[in-house]
Amino acid sequence: MSFLSIIIPAFNEVERIGKTIEKVVDYLNKKDFTWDIIVVDDGSTDGTLDLLKKYDKYVKYISQGKNKGKGAAIRRGMLESDSQFRIFTDADLSTPIYEIEKILPILNSGVDVCIGSRALDRKMVKEHQPFYREWMGRVFNGFVQMIVFRGISDTQCGFKGFTADAANKIFSNAKINGFSFDVEALYLARKYGLNIVQVPVEWYNDARSKVSPIKDSYNMFKELFKIRKLHH
Repeated sequence: MSFLSIIIPAFNEVERIGKTIEKVVDYLNKKDFTWDIIVVDDGSTDGTLDLLKKYDKYVKYISQGKNKGKGAAIRRGMLESDSQFRIFTDADLSTPIYEIEKILPILNSGVDVCIGSRALDRKMVKEHQPFYREWMGRVFNGFVQMIVFRGISDTQCGFKGFTADAANKIFSNAKINGFSFDVEALYLARKYGLNIVQVPVEWYNDARSKVSPIKDSYNMFKELFKIRKLHH
């Protein structure tokens, strides 16, 4: 059993997953705790899985077989980890890996869930998304506040940490496979009476984002209603 698992979902990430793994390994090798990296390949068709095999000394890689969605990939990684603490991050490391130094002490203090936020301190957003993506993100969060729950200013930052108990409880009951899985995870955390702490984190936009501003935004909106229905 490791102290920490870093979980990374990957879909057609052959151009950047290698550098991401190297950065994470280089950072974690300087720490005095045990760790592992779990990369969940979500049905990539570009050679991502073949590349991951070259990093098997450092990485436990899991193949979903076919593309099921980011939520499904995160859920798989969380439930296959046996670590005391589990943090997921995006394959582009939009939030630098060293920001786990904000999350780990909070989890280690007894908090169940600790999430990175871009909204608590806007100065921490070092490279912004195009204005329309930022606007759409704020609109989406407004719908989250109206439809699902209030009080969390940024549900979509791809940098969240969970204790083992919280991860097992939340992700064994999660159902959303798409990009609204974050909202579902936080909704379940609240439903189960788990405590959630938000921390401001550095964030750098990667222009190669795979999120479609039209198609995925529409699907995410539909998923908000599905969350309440699934877990009523």
